[in-house]
Amino acid sequence: MSSNAPPPPPFLRLLLIFILISDVGGRIVAGDDNGGENPFTPKGFLLRYWKKQISNDFPTPEFLISKASPLTAVDYVGFTKIANDQNSLTANLQEFCAKAKLLCFPDLAPSLEKHDGEVNFANYKNQNFTSYGNNRLGGKDNFQSYTEDDNVVIDTFRRYSRGGTGHNDRFTGYASESNVVDQSFNTYGTVAVGGEGQFTNYNDKVNVPNLRFTSYSDGGNGRKQTFTTYTNQANSGNEGFTAYGKNGNAAVNAFTSYGNDSNVIGSGFKNYGESGNGANDTFSNYGFNTNVPENTFQNYGAEGNAATETFANYREQANVGDDTFTSYGKESNGAKNNFVNYGKSFNEGTDKFISYGKDASGEEASFKIYGMNYTFKEYNKESSTTFASYSNETSSIEASMVATTSKRVNKWVEPGKFFREALLKKGTIMPMPDIRDKMPQRSFLPRVIVSKFPFSSSKLQEIKKIFHAGDDSSTAKMVTDALQECERAPSPGETKRCVASIEDMIDFATSVLGRSVKVRTTDTTAGSNGEIMLGEVKGINSGKVTKSVSCHQSLYPYLLYYCHSVPKVRVYEADILDPTTKTKINHGIAICHLDTTSWSADHGAFIALGLGPGKIEVCHWIFENDMTWAAAD
Repeated sequence: MSSNAPPPPPFLRLLLIFILISDVGGRIVAGDDNGGENPFTPKGFLLRYWKKQISNDFPTPEFLISKASPLTAVDYVGFTKIANDQNSLTANLQEFCAKAKLLCFPDLAPSLEKHDGEVNFANYKNQNFTSYGNNRLGGKDNFQSYTEDDNVVIDTFRRYSRGGTGHNDRFTGYASESNVVDQSFNTYGTVAVGGEGQFTNYNDKVNVPNLRFTSYSDGGNGRKQTFTTYTNQANSGNEGFTAYGKNGNAAVNAFTSYGNDSNVIGSGFKNYGESGNGANDTFSNYGFNTNVPENTFQNYGAEGNAATETFANYREQANVGDDTFTSYGKESNGAKNNFVNYGKSFNEGTDKFISYGKDASGEEASFKIYGMNYTFKEYNKESSTTFASYSNETSSIEASMVATTSKRVNKWVEPGKFFREALLKKGTIMPMPDIRDKMPQRSFLPRVIVSKFPFSSSKLQEIKKIFHAGDDSSTAKMVTDALQECERAPSPGETKRCVASIEDMIDFATSVLGRSVKVRTTDTTAGSNGEIMLGEVKGINSGKVTKSVSCHQSLYPYLLYYCHSVPKVRVYEADILDPTTKTKINHGIAICHLDTTSWSADHGAFIALGLGPGKIEVCHWIFENDMTWAAAD
């Protein structure tokens, strides 16, 4: 080093000296009072901040401290510098995500693999199939048990089977029982002749799926696509079909048992089958027994010729949910649309038909046993339309449906998820819901780093650039959803803040409750999905009506919590026992909301417990990795 070189900054000099007296694991060899933690790591800074801000001597909560950034002291300094420059951060994203333990999707390079003849893909994962199988004549490719039982799955199929003739593709058991799944089919099977694409048991039991089909089978001739048992029992995701089958001829598409028994799944069909000829689409048992499904059909079958569309047992016995048909079949010719057992559910949703069949010629439409809460705007009244058993008020049919399906619909409100306060006493035997955390594991970022990240809807493009997120990617949706939740106005009486560091969480909790606070969570997940017995039950703050700050995870690349304080609650802790042996298996934290007047009438608590907003109190357990803060006793 040149003698004229400037000396390193004081902080870096101190850090280098400190590293010299530390062992390889980053812990202090001697003389520290920080639990052995290197004070220059994010966790070391956090422990000192806790002692400074919290004015009591309760032990630091290990379950919260364990979520601190795992960055070493050296990486902490390096990435703090990189975070000042978004271009540098973007360029070093994958290394940063790995070391900071974040949720980042891998960057997939185009696949250069060459495969001749029929191929079976098993035990593959995170692949990019580009221009694969183009102009293939006959043959069959199988994707079986592909990326199964994985955490983060990202696969891209681009220009796959383009221009093929009689070529078959089968996706069986694809990405089943995985966590966060991002899959993209772009110009898949375009200009193909004949052949069939089969999706069977695809994304079964997946948490947070995001699937996109863009220009899928565009311009195809006589090609058949079947989706069977597709995204069944999935949780909280989206499927998008854009320009699917557009300009196709005699295309056959069948969706059977699509999205059944799923929770909060959104499907978007945009320009689906537009300008197609002789299309035959069937949606059978689509969205059956789902919870809050959201389906949008925009310009579906517009300008098509002689199309036949059938919706049978579509969204039947679902809980709430909404469907929107905009410009469906607009300017089409000779279309036949049949809705049979459409939207008949225990807890009615909403259906909107806007410009349905507008300027169409020779259209036939049949609605048989169709649900309530419908709106037709600018509907083609000159078409041949029949309405049989079309409901506009509660009927005896619906009354019997309530009796036969309420148990099934209530599956979306697990037994024990909500309960009355009177059950919180020693000796109570009650069901416990599944309180396991189903989100991907992530860590907080240190405040000095995360404060340099943009976090606003107005900065969405910058955020997407940092995390390498495409417009319709899982990351883009994850970011958008979190920003919307964080930026929405608080409910009446609610004080809220989204926190991206433990320091921010401490600041928010102490601003509401004062500096003498204690944070609690349920110890483990023991007892989940089973019967439990309550042992000793104790009310926090002597069981008085009090304030608390509850914090719930949001899905985001780094650990992000939605923290809020609502008025009039009581917080309890209880020993949880095995009801047979009476031995203690867990220690649970429960919170009871005494004022529910601002809650929605279709909130799951009222489906489970009856009555409605403002008429009952509602209690629930604090789930794994969620937490509640209260003034220290």
